[in-house]
Formats: sequence, structure tokens, C-alpha cells
Amino acid sequence: MLNAYLTALPVQNLNDQSMWSIIIGAGIVVKCVMLTLLIFSIICWGIILTKAITLSRAKKHTQLFFDAFRESRKFSTLYTEAKQFTHSPLAHVFKAGYAELSRLSRIQAGSQKGSVDANGEPEYERTGMDNIIRSLQQAVTAERARLERGVNFLATTGSSAPFIGLFGTVWGIMESFRNIGAMKSASLAVVAPGIAEALIATAAGLAAAIPAVIFFNYFLGRINVISTEMDNFASELINIIERIYWKRK
Repeated sequence: MLNAYLTALPVQNLNDQSMWSIIIGAGIVVKCVMLTLLIFSIICWGIILTKAITLSRAKKHTQLFFDAFRESRKFSTLYTEAKQFTHSPLAHVFKAGYAELSRLSRIQAGSQKGSVDANGEPEYERTGMDNIIRSLQQAVTAERARLERGVNFLATTGSSAPFIGLFGTVWGIMESFRNIGAMKSASLAVVAPGIAEALIATAAGLAAAIPAVIFFNYFLGRINVISTEMDNFASELINIIERIYWKRK
């Protein structure tokens, strides 16, 4: 009777204990768990590859933009050059600040003739400085949000995948005990399939979670560095705008 039951077990071949045969022979619940973890893992690796390329381009374009910023003598020229550095967060922050500065210039030109300094640059009243600061802050926040897009999913996978795998583990062990109860036997042939399913579910959960946690921390560190650079650049830009364009009262 035991041999007849073992023959009916959902395993392709009792002598075939390869990883694939164990997965194929797993119960529907464990298969759903492993499929969920596989989907999580594929999405995570897609995010990892995309984010690695994005941050690499951001670093390269930021360095090029910063070199152009140091060499430039006029914001209007730098604004034209900044359009080349589409992947640089600093370039986007600068364009947001310059756009607000240009808006103030148009308002002043439309209302009354403004004064100019010794270099021919326009001088503005200080009432619009808060608008420029807010524009820069909003640009910094928007760029950080853009860089962080998708990274939170890595954190979600890192924290939830082990528990999803644990659910599959518990279910596999439950199936093992059910088989023991049905057969009234604790032989290895009865227990092994369920235990193998349980261990595979655990391994799948860890395989999805470990890379997600590692790359989440790595990307978060790089994004924090870029955010600090944006904050410092925004502060420097505000100082330059105040020194060059604003009247002193």
C-alpha cells in the first residue's frame, strides 16, 4: 500500500531529485509562492540594471555640467549648454532656477525699465528671491524623487520576500506532516518531498531578498551623495544670483 501511495505522489520520478523535478512536483501553493518570488526577482533585477545605468549617466553628466558651470561667465550661455546634459540632476536644478530668474526678468521688463550693473547685467528687486529659492528647492526634491523611483520596490522585496518564502516553507512542512498522518509512516520517502519543497521556497525567498537589500543600500547611498551635491549647488547658485543680480538694500 505504501508503494502504491508513493507512486501516486505528484513527483515526476522518485529517483529524480533534481531541483527542477522537485519544483515541478511541488504543490500548487508552493508553486504559486515560487512564481511570486520569481516575478519579484525579475522586477528587482530590471530595476537594478536600469538604476545602475541611470546613476552612472547622472554621475558622468553632472561632472561635465559642473565643469561647464565653473568655466561659464554668463548664465544665458550656461543655460544653452545645460540642455546637453539631460541626465545631470544639477543641470535640471540650474535650469529651474534660471527659468524663474528669466520669468522675473520678463516681469520687470514689462512693468518698468530695470537698472543694470557695471557689466550690463540686470539688477532685480529682492522681492523675487524667495521665488527662486522655492524653485530650486522644488527642483531638488523632484530630481531626488526621480532618482529614487523604483528603489523603494527593492526595499519592499528585501523585507517581504523572506516571509513569502517562509509561507511556502510552512506550507511544505504542513504537507509533509499530512502525508505522515495519511500513511501512518515517518519514512524518508514520505517526508522528503514536502521538506524539499519547503527548503526550495526558503531559498527562493532569500535569492530574491538578498540582492534587493544589497542594491537598495548601494543605490540609496549614491542617491544621498547626489542629493547633497544638489543641495550644495543650489546654495551656491543662490549666492551667485544674489551677488550678481540683486540690489543691496
